[in-house]
Amino acid sequence: MRKPIPTRPIILAALLAGHFGVNAVAAAEPPANPATIFAPTSFWYTPLPADVPLHPNSANFVAEFVRQKKAYYGTVSINLTAYASPVYVADANTATVRVTEWDCQKKGFSDPKLAEQWKAVPIPEHAEPADGTDAEMTVYQPSSDTLWEFWQARKVSGQWQACWGGCMRNVSKNLGIWQKPYGTTATGLPFLGGQITAEELQRGEIGHVLGIALVDTEKWSVVSYPANRSDGYNPKDAPSRIPEGLRFRLDPTVDVGALKMHPVGKTIAKAAQKYGFVVWDKAGAITLRAQNPKSYTKLGQPDPYPALFNGTPVYAILSGFPWERLQFLPMDYGKP
Repeated sequence: MRKPIPTRPIILAALLAGHFGVNAVAAAEPPANPATIFAPTSFWYTPLPADVPLHPNSANFVAEFVRQKKAYYGTVSINLTAYASPVYVADANTATVRVTEWDCQKKGFSDPKLAEQWKAVPIPEHAEPADGTDAEMTVYQPSSDTLWEFWQARKVSGQWQACWGGCMRNVSKNLGIWQKPYGTTATGLPFLGGQITAEELQRGEIGHVLGIALVDTEKWSVVSYPANRSDGYNPKDAPSRIPEGLRFRLDPTVDVGALKMHPVGKTIAKAAQKYGFVVWDKAGAITLRAQNPKSYTKLGQPDPYPALFNGTPVYAILSGFPWERLQFLPMDYGKP
């Protein structure tokens, strides 16, 4: 699902913390920690060995990545207010609602299996989807070990609708991959796995793989684990296009501490060395995602992130990142 780059500076947001909702009558579950949502054996949480084998075309993939960065806005940015999902944590007492599928793609039919997945969703009263045309939204309920995702979510006459998404049960035993063809990203990889949270940046440590969107990717029929599908498009068979699902990292020999980068950028760079990136979507520019501000501000709580950025625009947070020192892993790396 193609996402245009935001045209204005955007503000990093937190995964919700504290009590639930401005007018809530019951306390919420504790904040969701993206490093503990899925099965402990998930690829999301597995550090990369220093001597991990590299893709035979790694050098050309690096050159392709750098080409895209230069061609599309000259930066790697972080989507936050749009094209990044807010995450709402529902407690055990949150009332459930039916979410219906609306045909935004004019397919002319609906999916009965999706209807079954969405027949009872605990959406908090204050929930609101992301800005932008994708209008993403995530609901996570620890008490039932269940995760819901929505694409092009909206309320019509007080009733929730969405164009696509899914429901994942037994999340804590799941490897962090949607059953095909469900889920909102083009690859079947959930937002909750690869988005960055404010709590992680406050700690100075991110404990999982980072999802990243590229602009030009290999054709949809070439897919690497952990992705189970792709919206890649390469009609002219341009060489060295990067497949969706492919993983890559920052060379672990880079001294991140010595880089002239924003502290938040250094935190991301360290995670890029330890866990790496996974190509999980396409966008109008190369972008990461962080938890949408609505997952915090809709609780009526202040946004703690301006202090973290200290006046640096979010599109400049990764300035100084040595992208030419990337290393691409083989196809299907880590596949069970």
